[in-house]
Amino acid sequence: MTARRPFRWPALLTESGRGIAFGGDYNPDQWPDEMVAEDIRLMREAKVNTVALAIFSWDRIEPREGEFTFDWLDSVIDQLGAAGIAVDLASATAAAPLWLYETHPEVLPIDKYGHVVNAGSRQSWRPTSPVFRQYALDLCRRLAEHYRDNPTVTAWHMGNEYGWNNRYDYSDDALKAFRLWCERKYGTIEALNEAWGTAFWSQHVNSFDEVLLPRHMGGDAMVNPPQQLDFERFGNDMLLDFYKAERDAIEAICPDKPFTTNFMVSTDQCTMDYAQWAREVDFVSNDHYFHEGESHLDELACSDALMDSLSGGRPWYVMEHSTSAVQWKPLNTRKRAGELVRDSLAHVAMGADAINFFQWRQSSSGAEAFHSAMVPHAGADSKVFRGVCELGEALETLSRAGVQGTELRRAGTAILFSAESEWAIRSQTLPSMKLSHWHDVRDWYRGLLDVGRRADVVPLAYDWSGYKTIILPTVLVLSERDVRRIADFVRAGGNVVVGYATGLVDEHFHAGLGGYPGAGDGLLRDMLGVRSEEFNILGTEAEGEPVTIGLSNGLETHLWQNDVTSTAPDTTIMATYAGDAASDWELDGVPAITSHPYGQGAAIYVGCDLDRHAIARLAAAADGLPWFGEPACVKPGDYGDAAGPTAATANAVPSEDAAGANAPAPRILHTVRESADGAVRFDFYMNRAKESVAVHDVPGEPIIAHRCSRSPSGSAGDIADGIDITGVADGWLLRRNAILVTRTVHRQE
Repeated sequence: MTARRPFRWPALLTESGRGIAFGGDYNPDQWPDEMVAEDIRLMREAKVNTVALAIFSWDRIEPREGEFTFDWLDSVIDQLGAAGIAVDLASATAAAPLWLYETHPEVLPIDKYGHVVNAGSRQSWRPTSPVFRQYALDLCRRLAEHYRDNPTVTAWHMGNEYGWNNRYDYSDDALKAFRLWCERKYGTIEALNEAWGTAFWSQHVNSFDEVLLPRHMGGDAMVNPPQQLDFERFGNDMLLDFYKAERDAIEAICPDKPFTTNFMVSTDQCTMDYAQWAREVDFVSNDHYFHEGESHLDELACSDALMDSLSGGRPWYVMEHSTSAVQWKPLNTRKRAGELVRDSLAHVAMGADAINFFQWRQSSSGAEAFHSAMVPHAGADSKVFRGVCELGEALETLSRAGVQGTELRRAGTAILFSAESEWAIRSQTLPSMKLSHWHDVRDWYRGLLDVGRRADVVPLAYDWSGYKTIILPTVLVLSERDVRRIADFVRAGGNVVVGYATGLVDEHFHAGLGGYPGAGDGLLRDMLGVRSEEFNILGTEAEGEPVTIGLSNGLETHLWQNDVTSTAPDTTIMATYAGDAASDWELDGVPAITSHPYGQGAAIYVGCDLDRHAIARLAAAADGLPWFGEPACVKPGDYGDAAGPTAATANAVPSEDAAGANAPAPRILHTVRESADGAVRFDFYMNRAKESVAVHDVPGEPIIAHRCSRSPSGSAGDIADGIDITGVADGWLLRRNAILVTRTVHRQE
């Protein structure tokens, strides 16, 4: 893996060049020229200090082939600069002008059915097209030459959401590039045949010229899994190569400004292997759109936990999120009161030093006309714009307080994420088609939050050796090297939790022999002290069959149970399958969850799927054991609710008691950002619940209290929102969608 580029952060046009960046995508070419002055007036009112410009402006910059017009863009940039607003200037290649497609239709992608992907949307081009690359890099060089010395342009924004529409291309250009990619990867055709298992179904290839793309092969045809996984890797690599070509073309002319491109990381998507991409940007940036429903804040934090790891612990950039509803989901819910500010500050709480939206002014036409924006259709006299202004004030306060440049305090537990495992679970050849690696990461993240523990989310490929515990939920693909790293970690005193569908195949999608999990030529089984022979798969499709199986510890499993037929003598069985359904499937008494000492550490095996609530109960039952690390930043009992300041119910573990599986859980998400020298610390408290929550023993000076109220004295009879906070020292009442930020300065001796 390549070395990471040095961290470089874009300057603002403030006197010091510092501060939390705040703004959004700006598309003045959608509006009359005279609108710019009004936009800038409103930007200053909202305390906007940066915009991303010209992302989709290729046709305005080059309206006809070879005819470049920069006057309009010069005027916009000059006006922004005069107002103290920095520009993150795009390479403008995300959407090509229609004249290019008319002149060169051969740049259009081909889908797996052989159909042309027509022009008219974004990224209607082949990453492997030499013709498109020539035009795109010419545009990059023209922009770099024109704006290399412009002081308002403080960063370069390459492309936009690479892979959004052209992640999979089955054109002849792609076929030629795929054959070369395979030759570079494998070296010999014999190695490729071995890796792809071409002895199956008569797929042996005699040379790299016979290698095929996994195009559509018929209604019920199943793509060879190793071939499909390599095609996923290839698509990632081709787009990364295209990004680097654009970056390098500009950097050769304009080397002094930092480069980024916006990732697409949420727990419903992770389009690329961003563990690779993060090494090729100067600062990491992301487009995150909230998940509708009760998981809203937790999902945001889980996605951001991965972003913090991708950034190497350095601050990162929210390039896009939404002020309210989007227009591209099956269900486009709006944000409730306070969520615009809370979501933005939650990103800061998770390590972001830039908060930007798509987009500044809501479009009046086009595909995204009903996508919310900072200035909505209703105009500046609107709840949304007032929320934007409130956010601008809050971010300016945080900037003055010195949040920028501080870093998120790490947790003691890392949940490992693998883009290759997320790709692999899409194969139509697995025991179940209902696996989701990313969703299982999210469930483990949320389950730990429910018992007052916060985990980091770390790419499998990165260094996680400094953590106390690692968790591998549905990390389907593990190479022999990966397994050795895990075993060495545990042998040295670490703790590992291995999920039910982890380590079933190696990097070539080969199943290990001798029993499950087979990765590492049996080393993973030896470390866990278990051996499984079959998978028991449940589902409503089997009429009249049980759809859940109980465990001896009161938990339930709904999808997948490993039939463990032997355990090592020193393996501790923590739970077995139990009950009528277990008996019906001949699993009664079979180990479901085990613990095995290995070297100086412990290896825990969770041999069945568990939902978020079951994970929380499992973690709570292990309280005091080493394998879930320490509580993240806070201690049980730090929060209160209607039961009073001791908050016993607020910190209850989800259980099957009277309240059922949805019994109250810890309702505060608490993170800490600190300066490198430890001189200053910022505590962020976010209410995860619909109900108001009281928090006490809060350190430091409050600097942001969004939807919070305070009991300064804790005197008898203090009531806030109907909650008794009598006797609460330094008590705060956090309403729904609240966030409290405090600052503690430690004197240096």
